[in-house]
Amino acid sequence: MDYNLIALLMFSTMLLMMLTGQRVFGAIGFVAVVAAMALWGPGGTDMGFSAVMKLMKWTPLLTLPMFVYMGYVMSESRLAEDLYRMFHVWFGPMPGGLAIGTILLMVMISVMNGLSVAGMAIGATIALPELLRRNYDKLMISGVIQAGSSLGILIPPSVVLVLFSLIARQPVSELWLAGAVPGLLMAVLFIAYITIRCRLNPALAPAMSAAERAQITWPEKLRLLRAGLLPIFIFAAMMVPFLNGWASLTEASVIGALSAVLAAVVKRRFTWAVFETATRNTLAITVMFMLIITAALSFGAVFDGLGAGRAIENFFLKDLGLGPWQILILMQLSFLVMGMFLDDTAMLVIVAPVYVSLARALGFDMIWYGVLYTITCQIAYLTPPFGYNLFLMKAMAPPEFTLPVIYRSVFPFVLVMVLTLILVMVFPQLALWLPQTVLGR
Repeated sequence: MDYNLIALLMFSTMLLMMLTGQRVFGAIGFVAVVAAMALWGPGGTDMGFSAVMKLMKWTPLLTLPMFVYMGYVMSESRLAEDLYRMFHVWFGPMPGGLAIGTILLMVMISVMNGLSVAGMAIGATIALPELLRRNYDKLMISGVIQAGSSLGILIPPSVVLVLFSLIARQPVSELWLAGAVPGLLMAVLFIAYITIRCRLNPALAPAMSAAERAQITWPEKLRLLRAGLLPIFIFAAMMVPFLNGWASLTEASVIGALSAVLAAVVKRRFTWAVFETATRNTLAITVMFMLIITAALSFGAVFDGLGAGRAIENFFLKDLGLGPWQILILMQLSFLVMGMFLDDTAMLVIVAPVYVSLARALGFDMIWYGVLYTITCQIAYLTPPFGYNLFLMKAMAPPEFTLPVIYRSVFPFVLVMVLTLILVMVFPQLALWLPQTVLGR
């Protein structure tokens, strides 16, 4: 059988297994092991062991449990409640103010966590009940929480960018800095959409009543501003030593986790229950990531051994005869389609290695391309039918948030994300300016 047909059979089998409800790591690993043994005999199983050893030697992966733990400490110790109260008081008097405050809360959570799952948990437990109590439209509530939580994928310290650095062999510090401006730009565009929409239709997001505003004094407003210093403290404690070369990436992640614990201790909220829940959840997510990455690295080794990566490069570069930008657009469109069925980790370790080499062959900047990829992952998190955040929202929200409501709610925010993707593609300096300025790249 032709090697290209074998590669196509592997990929289609893996997708079919995922669509039937198999676990991601199980589907990927099963196809990799069966294909390796069928092609190269018993010796093919060495590919899996080589993938595990490759993963174990990559020390930046130690940052994953640190960032996840940081987010869960923030969530379980209710430190995020103080932030939400601050945004509620300052932005509540304007139409859509609490929705804007939710987006800003998610930005704050993003700089203390590298995943969207912590933002979803905080949004569903803290923001959602308050927004419902104030008669916000269900579509607005669902869209704001899902879109806001996805910012953790792009804003540093993003775990997705850490994983991309493994695939593309690029410095994590540059990728983090490159993701900061596009992430903040996307948050600003979310806020602009909410503001315009609520100005046109205030009933979607009623403002705080005059009686309630009168009860909030200026001393209380100023006191609540101190809650906003907490994420700045944690982010600075983590990033300043790292960017100045005083600490490695792994050491900086430990500093960040310890800073979150210290903040919880100072607030007298770091109980045994908080410690146990944060540790258990961190272990579960870390093991899940490790299993997926190990299985996908094995799959990638077999895929690359067949020469499938080179075949795809030749197909785009020679057979189709397309220009670099046309190929880049096709790559991004294919990521968007795959994101409807795969999660970001599966896409990263299965397809990204091929596309990274293709983007490098086309002469594109790999730091810039990493940001494009990560924004595409964000969009994939919100696109039906299998967007990750869609199902998290369904699991965490009250019964009245049905799947049709959840699906419809994300549509305008997905359009905003696509606009951000286009802006970063057209203006690469949005991603490259900060690394050039800070690190002299």
